[in-house]
Amino acid sequence: MEIRFVVPDDSRALLDVYAQYVDTPVTFECALPSEHEFSERIAAVSAWYPWLVCGEGGQIAGYACAHRYMEREAYQWGAELSVYLDRNHTSRGLGKRLYRMLMEILIRQGVRTAYARVTLPNAGSRALHESLGFREVGICRNAGYKRGTWHDVMWYEKQLAPYDENPAPLKSVRELPQECLLEMISQEMR
Repeated sequence: MEIRFVVPDDSRALLDVYAQYVDTPVTFECALPSEHEFSERIAAVSAWYPWLVCGEGGQIAGYACAHRYMEREAYQWGAELSVYLDRNHTSRGLGKRLYRMLMEILIRQGVRTAYARVTLPNAGSRALHESLGFREVGICRNAGYKRGTWHDVMWYEKQLAPYDENPAPLKSVRELPQECLLEMISQEMR
């Protein structure tokens, strides 16, 4: 299994993975975005935050990414995480490996808190987050309506770094030394 940073040519394969979830309440997106729209989404997110792709034998098995938690400046030290795996690659610990790498990169960027939203019920996603030390923050009842049903959403959070006074502004993932990030990923894969 190889893990690396996203490249523009990944958009079609990543959209194919994401498509497996659009007809489920795992995502509240009701229609599959176009490849162009998804490619623009990848470019916008990966300009600031890590977007990791995993593959095996030349095939994309899934991805994990972080994105801005909220828009106001004071929220810059938080990031929301997402992971999507091809259904043939679930329950093998891959989501956990991707999340660990993602959080290590976020710490280097200056992120203090990671957040995640999980549509209920979703025992697998809840188990993943809890196994990584995320704690439940609360439930937003009937937060979304999809496929004829109202769905609750559980919010999770995890402290990644100390909440010191006068924190430095968040760094873009592109500001971090790329060779160090690639080495970190390489070491995690061993």
